[in-house]
Amino acid sequence: MTDQTPPRRTPASRSQQRKQMLLRLDPAVHDALARWASDELRSANAQIEFLLRRALAEAGRLPGAARPIARRGRPPKEPPGQQPEGPATPPGPGARNAP
Repeated sequence: MTDQTPPRRTPASRSQQRKQMLLRLDPAVHDALARWASDELRSANAQIEFLLRRALAEAGRLPGAARPIARRGRPPKEPPGQQPEGPATPPGPGARNAP
């Protein structure tokens, strides 16, 4: 093998992939869904996933192992949950000082 050969996928990495499925919709339902997704700046696919997750959560059936939907845009510079160690942001103009 050469240094340019990509690494082989392992069963563990395959389980991390998103599942694909074929969905048949009435054209009018698809059009309404596409308009709704556009209004919320999502793709139709992302809108379907958002709605399915919301329905599962409301029914108490969303698995705890379900990863959150990936955020759009550039990933954060720091790992999630860590705050940068810069100066604290000053309070807004209407903020009161604590005693």
